[in-house]
Amino acid sequence: MAIKATIFKANLQIADMERHYYHDHTLTLARHPSETDERMMVRLLAFALHADEYLDFGQGMTDESEADVWLKDLTGAIELWIDVGIPDEKLIRKACGRAKRVIVYTYGGRTADMWYAQNSKQFERLDNLRVVNLPQENTRALANLAHRSMQLQCTIQDDQVWLSNGDESVQVERIILKDTAN
Repeated sequence: MAIKATIFKANLQIADMERHYYHDHTLTLARHPSETDERMMVRLLAFALHADEYLDFGQGMTDESEADVWLKDLTGAIELWIDVGIPDEKLIRKACGRAKRVIVYTYGGRTADMWYAQNSKQFERLDNLRVVNLPQENTRALANLAHRSMQLQCTIQDDQVWLSNGDESVQVERIILKDTAN
C-alpha cells in the first residue's frame, strides 16, 4: 500500500512592499512522502514571493509536466513556472519552452552550487530563466517553521524577505545566479 501525502494547512499573510501586494492566503500543501519539510517550505516561500490570485501549487514532484508552483492565464497559457531544488536541466529547458518565465529556487548548499556549475553553460541560452540560490542555513531555519497547521507572515521590502510564525522569524537571503534577459 502506497504512503499518502501529508496535508499541511497554512494561513499566509503577505505584505510585499515591492509589488504593493497585501493579501491573506489560506493554503493547503500536500507534502509527498519523499518530500522534506525544507523543500515544502521553499515551495511555500516561492508562493509568497510571487503571490497572485491565480498562482497555484502544481504536482512538480510527481509529474514532470507540471511545475512546483505556477501561474496560468485565463486561457491556460503558463505565465510563470517555478521549480524548487535541483531539477534536471532537460526539464528546465522544456519548461522554458512552455512558459513565459521560469524561476528555479535552488537550496542545499554545496550540492546546489555543484548543480549550477554543471549546468550554467546550458542555462545561458535560456533568456526566460532565472535561477535563485537560497542559503542552506536559511532553508533549514524555514523547515523549523513547518507544522501541520501554520499561521505565517511574510514581509518583503527593500530586497529583504522575512517569514515568521509569531514566535520565530527567518530572514531569507536570495542570491541571483542567473537572471532573465529582460
